[in-house]
Amino acid sequence: MNRNENSPAWLEGFKQDYKSVFVDSWSAYQGAILLVIVMAVLMGSGLFWGVFGGIKLWGDYLNNAIGLGAVLGIKEQLESPLMHRISLMDITLVTGAFCAALLSRQFHINRPPPLEYFWAAVGGTLMGIGATLAGGCTTGGFFVPLIFSSASGWAMWSGLLIGAVIGLKLLLWTLENITWGMSPVAVLPARLKKWYPWFGALVAMAILLWAANWWNSAEDKKAARALLIVSGFAIGFILHRSRFCLSRVFREPFMTAEGEMTKALMLAVALGAPVAAVLISYGTIDPYLAIPARFWLGSALGGLVFGIGMVFAGGCASGSLWRIGEGHLKLVVAVIFFAWSGSTANAILGKFGLLTADIDIDFLDGIAEITGLGFQAFMPDLFASWEYTLLLTYTLLAVWYIFIRYNESTSKFTVF
Repeated sequence: MNRNENSPAWLEGFKQDYKSVFVDSWSAYQGAILLVIVMAVLMGSGLFWGVFGGIKLWGDYLNNAIGLGAVLGIKEQLESPLMHRISLMDITLVTGAFCAALLSRQFHINRPPPLEYFWAAVGGTLMGIGATLAGGCTTGGFFVPLIFSSASGWAMWSGLLIGAVIGLKLLLWTLENITWGMSPVAVLPARLKKWYPWFGALVAMAILLWAANWWNSAEDKKAARALLIVSGFAIGFILHRSRFCLSRVFREPFMTAEGEMTKALMLAVALGAPVAAVLISYGTIDPYLAIPARFWLGSALGGLVFGIGMVFAGGCASGSLWRIGEGHLKLVVAVIFFAWSGSTANAILGKFGLLTADIDIDFLDGIAEITGLGFQAFMPDLFASWEYTLLLTYTLLAVWYIFIRYNESTSKFTVF
């Protein structure tokens, strides 16, 4: 930033600090550490981060609106999107990213070429199906289960790796063989850009007032949701500033051999897993609340389908949401189809009884739920040991790191 000779030195100092915090990009590692801190606060309150549950609720509303709800067996009276725990976090996540984009003057209505809208629809549809099979997206089916020492997270990890490779190969084929609808779209001017930081400050103030109002509410449910407002907003803000995206964790190593985002995710798991272990051991949070009953079939198959979808959509669930907050219209389309297909797939699989949870009294002392797609695989219960669980977690992270680091140096596994 060039110093304005007409401005006093102290004002230039404030401007430089503002630029460092709100304009200059944070590293992926900073984002990973801050995400773990927010997740630790949630876990300390008996809560956890999720994304797909809220998006599926939006899809239920959409199916009811277009008349498919009755056919699919979706109930007419749905929980309010602002009172549903995960939906509320999704809404505030978008708001947090929107606020960060305004403060950094990076908000911009991004219109992709026409064909990209079609790929967004295809990718979003596949993500909805994959998340339904896995019991969660890359957040609730992969990242959070890893933090909670669930084998389902590693099962989805394997599917996501394979899905990302297949998705990139298919995308490469489309780039080589389909040219229709790829002409650049005229860029819309940002006429109010100089006012963006002031708008961003107003958004942040509105979120704080909203959270404070609910915190002091006489309604217990609203008071309990106040922390979610702040947490969702903080997550969206962090994701935008650090450009943290779980789809990049799986896509970039095979596309460009770049592994920074992947290593940042490994850092988050390495820091978050022992924190979760301590909180679980003290009974602060029940891990089974955050573990999908999908190990191993649902997690692996869902990861594969989701992995293909997120490559075409251009983002995972959380990544799509924070990029919507930045102004990407392609991701708006992706999330709409993600929500619709997630709701539809959930209803269809439910009709076949694949999602019906049962408790086997002879399995893990009747603790874990079992569905037609798998069971809740909580490794400390499976191994009867936290020591073996954390040892296995760090061993798998080390093997993954070696692979990523080797590929960074050799580009041997890149698809493009």
